[in-house]
Order: sequence, then C-alpha cells, then structure tokens
Amino acid sequence: MSNKINDHKLWAKVKRVVAKAGREVIEKVLLLYYAAQEPGTPLWAKGTIYGALSYFIMPLDAIPDLVPGGYVDDLGVLAAAVATVSFYINQNVKNKAAAKLQGWFG
Repeated sequence: MSNKINDHKLWAKVKRVVAKAGREVIEKVLLLYYAAQEPGTPLWAKGTIYGALSYFIMPLDAIPDLVPGGYVDDLGVLAAAVATVSFYINQNVKNKAAAKLQGWFG
C-alpha cells in the first residue's frame, strides 16, 4: 500500500460533492487529510488515513454516491479512520479543517 494519496483526485472529488456529501463527511475528510500532512503522524496511521481517503475517492463503493444516502458508507469508513488515528488529530489539524469548512459551509 502506498502511503500517499492523489491530492488532485481528492480535492476534485471534494469540490464536486461538497454540498451533496455534507459537512460531516467533508469534515472527516479534512481532518484525515491534514493529520496525514503532520510530520509526527506515524506510517501506520498514514496508511489508515490513506485507505479511508482512497475509499472516499473511489467511484465504486458499497453504496453508490449517486443514490440518496450514498455517502453513508463513506461516512462510516471515514469515522472509523478518525477514531483510529484520533491521537494524531491535533489542534493544528483541527484549525486547518475548521478554516476550510468555514470557507465552504459558512
């Protein structure tokens, strides 16, 4: 497994689905993304993060994103990853995510 995520694909998906996916899903994406950028986040945690973000990016998943409630499975995967790596979601990560959320959701 690569310990990288394709930033372009991630941001393209986020921008495309931000309103439909909702604040809760996007908040978890941002928390995970910024936690992965922190130098103190260990490789095992980055692997967990990149796995969850890859699931979010994938066009085919358990519940298609196009159907109502289609982001429920993404939310479950993202929430599990956040819980797993929560120790590495520091105040800096939270501040970056909050600033981005404020720009998108007000």
